[in-house]
Amino acid sequence: MARPTRYLLYLAVCAGLFGILLYDVTWHPARYENAAVSCNAMDAKPPVLAPGQTLTVMTWNIQYLAGKRYVFWYDLPDGSGPDERPTPEDIAYNLDEVARVIRDEQPDIVLLQEVDDGAKNTDYGNQLALLQARVADLYPCSSEAFYWKSDFVPDQHIFGSVGRKLATLSRYQMDSAERLQLPSPSGHFISRLFQPQPALLVSYLPLKDGGRLAVTNTHLSDAESGGDVQQRQVAAVSGLQHAFEKNGTLWITGGDFSLLPQGQYQRLPSGQRAPYSAESELRGLWESFPMIPSNEDVAGEDRRTWYTRFPNDPSISGPDRTQDFLFYSPKLKRVEARVRQADTLLISDHMPVIARFRVPAKVE
Repeated sequence: MARPTRYLLYLAVCAGLFGILLYDVTWHPARYENAAVSCNAMDAKPPVLAPGQTLTVMTWNIQYLAGKRYVFWYDLPDGSGPDERPTPEDIAYNLDEVARVIRDEQPDIVLLQEVDDGAKNTDYGNQLALLQARVADLYPCSSEAFYWKSDFVPDQHIFGSVGRKLATLSRYQMDSAERLQLPSPSGHFISRLFQPQPALLVSYLPLKDGGRLAVTNTHLSDAESGGDVQQRQVAAVSGLQHAFEKNGTLWITGGDFSLLPQGQYQRLPSGQRAPYSAESELRGLWESFPMIPSNEDVAGEDRRTWYTRFPNDPSISGPDRTQDFLFYSPKLKRVEARVRQADTLLISDHMPVIARFRVPAKVE
């Protein structure tokens, strides 16, 4: 065999082996798949949601239990943050703090984002299981879905496995859930394999009258320079909500949208505006459906009480923006809503949004 031919054969074999290895260590979720659901009542079967009752919902990005004592590499615009991971002691402390807040509020449904499972930088722990052990008496039902998973990420700050989930806890019966893939950020094919795969975790709660409530949990991508990923993801969320309205399904959607409400971009210091657009991509949602916090909430005299984000950036001294929201079917009635700030500022770089709704006595 001629030498050039042997070289080409060796290169082909090496490329093939590299492709097999790459495929093996990365994650390839389907566009649609069933999500894990568990209902383990300690005494009796979980209750079924009833028309006409009130329902309290919390959404909270718990920042993989890292807390506020760090400036991670991604927290600064130039990627120069000095920290790579939280200590085991801080993870344990923030786990107890998250459980404390949830037990104190006792919402009926809890939507959590950035829940680690199998990640090197959080000691490979299953944070959802650890949290459930502390609140199992309140939430017999849960669903979960990964949106970032890889056996190995070659980034110098990680250089190991990642695993990050959306998780939904429910006091009420949950009969099924599904994971719906959202549009992914652009980029080179290989680099995309190691990046988060944003998704919607849709959990279905039956109603006593035979209907059901669809509860959607999500964490949208951060903005990308010159890209339209957030616009495409918002369009996918909106499409799902319109579908629910069309078929008469009650719904609530919550999570970390990584976007600002109307007018907040202009109130941020110029150095903090870079990740966002002057015209928020959320417009397509708030023009169609009610939103908590609403644009009126975040523009009023008490607007600071509606901030949900306190970035881990030394130049920022306190909460200064709103990124976490609840959208809901117009058939549901907002009873009250708030952001719990005072005792949550050091637990995560996000604060929980809590709202109480009234379920209609009859769905038309």
